[in-house]
Amino acid sequence: MFLSLGVIFVVGFLGGFLFEKIRIPKIVFYTILGILLGPSLLGFINEDLLNISSYLRQIALMIILTRSGLSLDIKKLKEIGRPAILMCFLPATFEIIGVIIFAPLLLGISYFEALLLGSVLGAVSPAIVVPRMIKLQSLHYGDKHHVSELIMATASCDDIYVITLFYAFKGLVANQTFDYWTLLEIPTSIIFGILFGVIVAVILIYLFKKVKINIVFKTIIIFGSSLIMMGVEELFKSYNITANYHIGLSSLLGIIVLGILLLKFLPNEAKEIKKGYDSLWNGFEILLFVLVGAIVDLKYAFSTAGAIFIGVIFLALIFRSIGVIISISFTNFTFKEKIFIIISYLPKATVQASIGGIALSEGLACGTMILTGVVISILITAPIGAILMDSLYKKLLNKDELLEQREVIN
Repeated sequence: MFLSLGVIFVVGFLGGFLFEKIRIPKIVFYTILGILLGPSLLGFINEDLLNISSYLRQIALMIILTRSGLSLDIKKLKEIGRPAILMCFLPATFEIIGVIIFAPLLLGISYFEALLLGSVLGAVSPAIVVPRMIKLQSLHYGDKHHVSELIMATASCDDIYVITLFYAFKGLVANQTFDYWTLLEIPTSIIFGILFGVIVAVILIYLFKKVKINIVFKTIIIFGSSLIMMGVEELFKSYNITANYHIGLSSLLGIIVLGILLLKFLPNEAKEIKKGYDSLWNGFEILLFVLVGAIVDLKYAFSTAGAIFIGVIFLALIFRSIGVIISISFTNFTFKEKIFIIISYLPKATVQASIGGIALSEGLACGTMILTGVVISILITAPIGAILMDSLYKKLLNKDELLEQREVIN
């Protein structure tokens, strides 16, 4: 296991660095490395590591959501207004609808499975989008209409929305029934998850205000608290109220709420804690994408179904783009800016890698199909989205040269 981990981190870092130099997202290399080292090809990765990969992916998802919560400025969403609110859920909803329409027809899966697949594919990737928006801000492209701010503010909300739907739909697929008890579990899971997050946040905010603790230990405490929250969710699942219903509690939603409240009431500490999580993510990012690539079934990926999957992904992206267009209609954005916003909402990566293997690890019949779709979507949309953004931003966005000159003078 130590040899496997060492090779994953060293080769992953070096290869990712080279891919970034040629303007291809490093996560593409991580995924390819996982496929090469996994059981389908070289079989180099230790089997014990693969056996715990589902737990590692869950921790990676926890880190992603904590970072999202710590960077989600509700005030900024309110300032941008209607387009920001719609961008948080409408594009993903349209993409899920596209998958529901075409996946059963082309892949022969049930509508429940199409719901789950759509919720996996529906998220945009902050890992691809956010660094590029930060770059545009520094270069003052799209400043007049706050293009980069819109995309950064809504990308995290888009992920939160999709992940919440995924865990709701997962129960439907597992039961293969659409009964009232299953429906009841969705709102209770959301409500109890939010309440749990608020309770933990109040305790930690009080602790951080009353006791002097350095940022490193605060980060460790938040990380440990998030693990406890996920453990409590597992305990809740073991207590059934009826044969078909157990108390739902979304620990992941609670973790997001924890991050949001920390940013609101302890903004300076939250920014420092996020830096710690960013560093933590650098290692988990490599591990996450390599392990996702390692467990993909190449026979399925290169079968006719795998080829059809590409068509489903592109059809769903068309629906997603329609959702983006509706969200930003009747705004001050120019036609070119709207094209850029559509492009920025294409890449898939982080969320797909985090939740894509859950269906397989929990023994759902559609697990292999969903994981294969995840890998295909990452390998196609991540480089296409990144390359299009990098090559077209100068043509599609106007540069605020006056603001740049003022910064130079200052």
